[in-house]
Amino acid sequence: MFKYSLLLLLFFCLTTPLLATSPTPLTPLEPLPQHSISTRLITQFIDGEHYRQVELNDQQSKEILKKYLTTLDPNRSFFTQQDIASFERYQLTLDDALKSGDMSPAFTIFQRYNQRRIERADYALARLPQVFDFTVDEVLELDRSESAWANNRAALDEIWRKRVKNDVLNLMLAKKEGDDIQQVLSKRYQRIKSHVAQTEAEDAYEYFINAYLRSIEPHTSYFSPRNSENFKINMSLSLEGIGAVLRLKDDLTMVQKIIPGGPADLSQKIHAKDYITGVAQGETGAMEDVVGWRLDDVVDLIRGPKGSIVRLQLQPKTSGLDGPSKTITLTRNKIKLEEQQAKKSIIELPGDPKKKIGIITIPTFYMDFEGYRRGDDDYRSTTRDTLVLIKELQQQGIDGLIIDLRNNGGGSLPESVSLTGLFIKKGPVVQIRHGDGRIKSDDDTDAAIAYLGPLAVLVNRYSASASEIFAGAIQDYGRGVIVGEPTYGKGTVQTIVDLNRYVRSKELGLGQLKLTMAQFFRVNGDSTQHRGVIPDIQFPTAEENAKQGERAYENALPWANIAPAQFTPYHQDEWRLDNITHQHQQRVATDLGFEFLLAQAEQRHMMEEKTSITLLETQRKTERKSLKESQDQRINDFRVSQGLAPLKDEDETLDDDDVSEEQESTFDALKMIELHETAAILSDIIEMQQNNTLSKLVEMPAQPLLK
Repeated sequence: MFKYSLLLLLFFCLTTPLLATSPTPLTPLEPLPQHSISTRLITQFIDGEHYRQVELNDQQSKEILKKYLTTLDPNRSFFTQQDIASFERYQLTLDDALKSGDMSPAFTIFQRYNQRRIERADYALARLPQVFDFTVDEVLELDRSESAWANNRAALDEIWRKRVKNDVLNLMLAKKEGDDIQQVLSKRYQRIKSHVAQTEAEDAYEYFINAYLRSIEPHTSYFSPRNSENFKINMSLSLEGIGAVLRLKDDLTMVQKIIPGGPADLSQKIHAKDYITGVAQGETGAMEDVVGWRLDDVVDLIRGPKGSIVRLQLQPKTSGLDGPSKTITLTRNKIKLEEQQAKKSIIELPGDPKKKIGIITIPTFYMDFEGYRRGDDDYRSTTRDTLVLIKELQQQGIDGLIIDLRNNGGGSLPESVSLTGLFIKKGPVVQIRHGDGRIKSDDDTDAAIAYLGPLAVLVNRYSASASEIFAGAIQDYGRGVIVGEPTYGKGTVQTIVDLNRYVRSKELGLGQLKLTMAQFFRVNGDSTQHRGVIPDIQFPTAEENAKQGERAYENALPWANIAPAQFTPYHQDEWRLDNITHQHQQRVATDLGFEFLLAQAEQRHMMEEKTSITLLETQRKTERKSLKESQDQRINDFRVSQGLAPLKDEDETLDDDDVSEEQESTFDALKMIELHETAAILSDIIEMQQNNTLSKLVEMPAQPLLK
């Protein structure tokens, strides 16, 4: 559960009464005819095809209502206890409504939600012109998701009084003047009302249906006709923009994922879990405050023609929502395929003689399906490109090989299977179990091996799906050592169902259903779901954190296992990983690079766990100053450890838009910390082999790997 929810609305006044406002008229929303049709289709697909067999009954009805209310008001800032009590009459009837296609209960709740949003916006607008006192020591609760619902309207007023006060304080600390603050926040609160006015029946329907689907499992979802088109654009990677997947978290736009090869990835200025609070066009365009905007409106603002410039105002994940913001400049472009392709490099380790460790970095599992279908001789794929790189590295005399899968979120399943085949003779790579219990395996059928030398696979918490299949297979076959952090834990398979195919009239616009229909299992029988792949040697940055990856979803499919497949593992007589791990731990204990990464992780963790922020101006300034000074000190300590000069005051920090040559050198050094240690681990393994501590790599007799 995340600890931030800021609508970022702020104000404080003890003596001046709230200005009177007349209620804003609210246009009723009614379900459309197609909603009944699509609902019945969706419930049939869930009942017959979804991997998790969940009966749509009274118990599930309670879960749907809970999820719907959480979706609408995750921070409990709109509804009162009286509202919630009035919705309890639907606790045992939403299942029946879904089966019959009756959307009236969902729309009744949504209508109340819209009414409360307008009331809150009116309150904020009335409070905004009044005097603020930032010398009073009080705090704003950031995460109210588990707090009690407000008793009444007066209790909601108190919550929003502090939020309005916090908005003003944030803008003051960003050096905004009084008139500018009034203008920015007035637009922000007015936007809440305009969004309510622009809300369509399709919006209400999508909210409710997705609450139903995500009460079952987090990767099953519904796309309205408009969002279906956006989904197709994102899947094809043809979008001309910044190359980032965004999601709405409360009223803020959060970066969910950076796409390899896109402008955001190449800039190194924006990261997953950063918040976008403003968007501006060109070098000089006015910054548009996007707090409280609909996600699709923010996406439309960020999109633009190739070569054009967009400026983003960010709240970096390392500074938290109460920390200083930064502005970055990006040039829009299509995702560059060449930036997603596998690349090679070499690390030379000191010694007598020096060891050469080859590195192949794979940002995603890709394949040119069109080229393959045409029969092109030179079509690109992860496996084909990696094979070429392996041959080139072997010609350069490498002693060992690292496959770097950090931040690789997956991609083509067949490519993960064929890539595994470069390192084993033949055999199953992944097992797939469908909802009806059928189990099939995807096998490598090519007995040729491209590389049989010492191998390490480097992963982190963002390595997911196809990356986990490859890493899990290498680990199960005993073919190499897995190094890094526990992976994401995405072990389910989804398919897209076009609902329009199942009705006669193609003009209804029923949208699409993304449906979880199978689960991945490793050849040893373990699932990659939830737990991910646990490295043989874990870096100290690995976090046992329930908020990481699949574990962050409260209703994610649990870890499971099935019977192991029939496969022939490789085996080192005695891997002695305890000795290798001990040597690793000794190195990182005194490594200033890992010390820096750990300090950064601790800072990030502290910000994520923060439950409240002060509304005392002097304390807020002190906290910001302390945060910046500690960050700058960590960076300079690290630079000195790498033989680099400390950054000067004019260089500022890594969070600045204009990246200097000195900052670039810091980025480059940071990227190599984990790679250098993985190379050192592989070097230790090579030495043990050379000293005959480890016997030559051999295949075990053909038999299943017993648990």
